[in-house]
Amino acid sequence: MSGPIPVDNGGDAGNGLPKGSSRVQKSVQRGAVPTSSRAKLVTLFLVGLSFALVFNSEYDPLLACIGFSVLAYVITATLIPVLSPDFVRVGFVGRDLGKKHRPLIPETMGAVCAVVYLITLFFFIPFLFAKFFVTETSGSGNREHVLDTATLHKGRPLRMFPHSKLAEFLAALLSSFSMLVLGVADDLFDIRWRNKLLLPAIAVLPLILVYYVDFGVTLVAVPPVIWRLFNPRMVSNSAVPVVDLGVFYYIYMLAMAIFCPNSINILAGINGLEAGQSLIIAIFLLLNDAMYIVPGRILGLHPPHPATEAHLLSTYFVLPLIAVTTALLKYNWYPARVFVGDTYCYFAGMVFAQVGILGHFSKTLLLFLIPQIVNFIYSAPQLFKLVDCPRHRLPKLNTETGLLEPSRVYFDVPPKGAELLLLTSLGKLKLLDLERDPATHVIKSSSNFTIVNLVLTWAGPLREDTLAIVILGVQAGCCAVGLIARHTIAPAVFGRDNL
Repeated sequence: MSGPIPVDNGGDAGNGLPKGSSRVQKSVQRGAVPTSSRAKLVTLFLVGLSFALVFNSEYDPLLACIGFSVLAYVITATLIPVLSPDFVRVGFVGRDLGKKHRPLIPETMGAVCAVVYLITLFFFIPFLFAKFFVTETSGSGNREHVLDTATLHKGRPLRMFPHSKLAEFLAALLSSFSMLVLGVADDLFDIRWRNKLLLPAIAVLPLILVYYVDFGVTLVAVPPVIWRLFNPRMVSNSAVPVVDLGVFYYIYMLAMAIFCPNSINILAGINGLEAGQSLIIAIFLLLNDAMYIVPGRILGLHPPHPATEAHLLSTYFVLPLIAVTTALLKYNWYPARVFVGDTYCYFAGMVFAQVGILGHFSKTLLLFLIPQIVNFIYSAPQLFKLVDCPRHRLPKLNTETGLLEPSRVYFDVPPKGAELLLLTSLGKLKLLDLERDPATHVIKSSSNFTIVNLVLTWAGPLREDTLAIVILGVQAGCCAVGLIARHTIAPAVFGRDNL
């Protein structure tokens, strides 16, 4: 939970301090704890394990990805405390408004995760295609191959090499890098909401272009029950009907790219919430991928599913995200020693969008984003200025009890018309806590429109870590229900499961 830093005149500064803030730098350095011998042994073990997995004898890219992910965790967990004073020195620092003394904490540490993530995947590229290099290039799998003069001039065509897969991988990395730049710019300049809303759509354009060229499927399955309403002649044993959305499918993917990064950024404000929800979503994405990969590819129970390669590609992006997010959460959990910043929210959200697009399971992804969807709908009146929206909507600390309470928006002018109707309706449904004037019954204030404040409205004041656990528990429960529904209810509705 961070907020603006007060300057000497009592006003508000940005999210940082001027360069050379020695007081904050010293406090960060004093917070560093020397590494114990046990921690060093664990680190050495993890590094050794990662190298063993990366350089496996089978050239298995999945094992290599697991190895790189372990290494990414070690590097991220090491760099965050080391680089924290440097982030403070250049002004990336914010106050933790959820603590009594509002300590100054290094901010934008999500940039460290994003950079480690991208570098990890850059190094992973040769290992992803190692088998193709072995079988297609001279000097390894086919040393007997002799290059003729024409080949020397024109280059050697790699007929078996999956150029489309490489294009998808590089396009996804480009989209992630674009969101990293946007996140850092937002943390630096505090870009207005309306100006940055559509920027993720621009960042995902290379990925959508590759999707159009290499895949181009815009068909959507329709439940047979609905299809029969428009086509009564359809027999019961027919294949699942589909509808071609055409250009509207690409608009839908652009909307996904806009929603995912911003949804993580909206559901925020307390220690561990941004990284925690991202970690839970990533884990359930990995579980969904495993349901396609493990039975056929690993256990050999049946031939590999046709979607195995798509879900493997998704796994290659999700595993390093889980690794760097776990390391970040270690320092961002209550009481937070670092803040993730908008950089992490945009970066993690874009990873979710791109795996949904490349893995061809965007509808499944939406099942894992139910809390984010609910939070967006619930926040819409303030986001779109139907109701006044303060700069910070994060919960308010009661310094006497040490518990968080719902933050409020105060109305200088009594609500009227649609605003009054909306507030009154949500108040009757117990979705808002309204404060009225005892004499006139005019609405003086309302709790802010976020599910973080809604939980506090329903449950009462809570400790910050307890509040985070409750919300993350809801996130995990919704993801579990979504995963079960995807592979139980969906087959009943559509007539079959694609496993």
